[in-house]
Amino acid sequence: MHVPDGFINAPVSAATGVVAAGAVAVSLRGARRELGSERAAPLAGLVAAFIFAVQMLNFPVAAGTSGHLLGGALAAILVGPYTGVLCVSVVLLMQGVLFADGGLTALGVNITDMAITTTVVAYLVFRGLVKVLPRTRRSITVASFVAALLSVPAAAVVFTLIYAIGGTTDVSIGKVATAMVGVHVLIGIGEAVITALTVGAVVAVRPDLVYGARGLHQPLKLKVNGELVDAPAPVGAPVAAARSHRKVWLIGLAASLVLAGFVSFYASASPDGLEKVAHDKGIDRTEKQHASSDSPLADYGVKDITDARLSGGLAGIIGVGVTVVAGTGIFWALRRRRTSDAASTEVRTKETV
Repeated sequence: MHVPDGFINAPVSAATGVVAAGAVAVSLRGARRELGSERAAPLAGLVAAFIFAVQMLNFPVAAGTSGHLLGGALAAILVGPYTGVLCVSVVLLMQGVLFADGGLTALGVNITDMAITTTVVAYLVFRGLVKVLPRTRRSITVASFVAALLSVPAAAVVFTLIYAIGGTTDVSIGKVATAMVGVHVLIGIGEAVITALTVGAVVAVRPDLVYGARGLHQPLKLKVNGELVDAPAPVGAPVAAARSHRKVWLIGLAASLVLAGFVSFYASASPDGLEKVAHDKGIDRTEKQHASSDSPLADYGVKDITDARLSGGLAGIIGVGVTVVAGTGIFWALRRRRTSDAASTEVRTKETV
């Protein structure tokens, strides 16, 4: 659903840019609270890289149409809604600048639609379902499926609203809305399957790494002198947890590299939902050439490498590497800022006392 340059006029593109910048600023503050542990920053960077990789895997949804993961639901459930907005925003920035995917003047539109809308809608639906469902691993997976399913058509509706205000072609908004929502309901099913499988897999082995599964397991209780108290953690548990965290990170990174570097070659070549609707309804008549169209990685291929499989695979691997480094760097900086702020607060408190 990457909106290219030219679909939305300049005033509305600028307005969505302001909305996106404000949401990112709020998310930067909120993410400091979510990135509480040392393992949170690299895991958030990994989530961004995984979303980048899976977005390369277009799957067929109808005759001549494909879809791909948007990732807002997955990011929000795994690392939290504020961090989730930042994860998807990092992916969109890397795609726009390096791979000419999604217009640069439309970056605000894409962040508003694909990062903010999907993350907010998905997390609200997820939290609502978790409150009424039993606190089990299966409930987390079910809630993830439904949240992801609804987030995609919600993004289609938001795009339609943006286009109704700032679209650059004279087309029937009703027909655009019907086509966009219809095809993205189908894409939402694919999004839901991918999200539920990924969240379910992580919850099955390390529920403590899933933000949306906090409180899934209560600490073991012991009865002491007639009162229930938390059982002490086993000796060596922190070391084991750290090793397990590194193992999960390495497995996730390896999976991302394989998906982007190898599996992506077999992705559907059909246009995605927005591209198909834009072509059928004449929206793409005003599309402009991407400012990064001469990038060495434009269109997910390495320039001057003629072998399509090798070119696409290398581009995918580079994309995963750049995204995980950029994402982890941003989240480390946020966490260090949080630690620094906490230390300053503690010093001021002691001085006051």
